[in-house]
Amino acid sequence: MSESKPIQTDEFVFKVVQEPDGGYVAQCLTESIVTQGNTWDELKEMVKDAVEAYFFDAPKPRSIRLHLVRDEVLSMG
Repeated sequence: MSESKPIQTDEFVFKVVQEPDGGYVAQCLTESIVTQGNTWDELKEMVKDAVEAYFFDAPKPRSIRLHLVRDEVLSMG
């Protein structure tokens, strides 16, 4: 069985959701990279660290896009 290699791209996109406790979870859309942070700034550092670790022996993407997904329910009453 061959080892899968990361997809080469200039930009990786992470879907980010805010947890009910206020923290954030980021999941890469093309690779098996998931991380979290208590604040937005901490999340950014954690994403960069996770990508660095994932690509420790391969070329890294040139940029990372964080796409914040917000799920909000509005009352119509």
